[in-house]
Amino acid sequence: MLLGRIVSKASALIVVERLKQLDGVLYAFEIAPDIKEQLMEIEKQIRATLGIEVKNTGVEECLKRNHIVCIIKDRRFRPPPEPTIYLVADDGTILGQEVLEKDKFKFQCADNVIFLSDDFVVFTDRRPKPGSKEFFLMPPVRFPEVEEIDGVENVVSCSPSPLSDLLIRKVHGITDDPKLASVLIGFDLENDTI
Repeated sequence: MLLGRIVSKASALIVVERLKQLDGVLYAFEIAPDIKEQLMEIEKQIRATLGIEVKNTGVEECLKRNHIVCIIKDRRFRPPPEPTIYLVADDGTILGQEVLEKDKFKFQCADNVIFLSDDFVVFTDRRPKPGSKEFFLMPPVRFPEVEEIDGVENVVSCSPSPLSDLLIRKVHGITDDPKLASVLIGFDLENDTI
């Protein structure tokens, strides 16, 4: 069992070192188990403006993994591979979503959307069932650079809430700089079960 933990720790360090090589990544480190517990508690309490619920299923899925790594990145880091936030009704209707730069033209040409900001649209032709409640959904997002590492599986990434981000930075002695953002990457290793 001890050998399994040693191999697992070494493999997680390979992921951290790979992340440090990515353009725009200023810091990369593993999240300690006690911090993981604090992050779970913080994320349960999050609400968006006007009291609209936020369901950060990305964080929930990330925190279920055996290993969690955090990166602190600047604007040179690549964009996400898919949208990181949706406006959803509890009947499952997607009412709005983040618009990635690569998809912006498609949405600008669509006649069924209204841009609420440069990077978020609502769909004018979608209506939730009467009595439905809306919430913001932050789903798990792929992280291709970690997915391609041999022996790494079940990879998900997410953006933590501002309060979680602040905790992470405080614990690691990183200045709270609004030009930087954190991303959590959760994953399992083939040898975690040894």
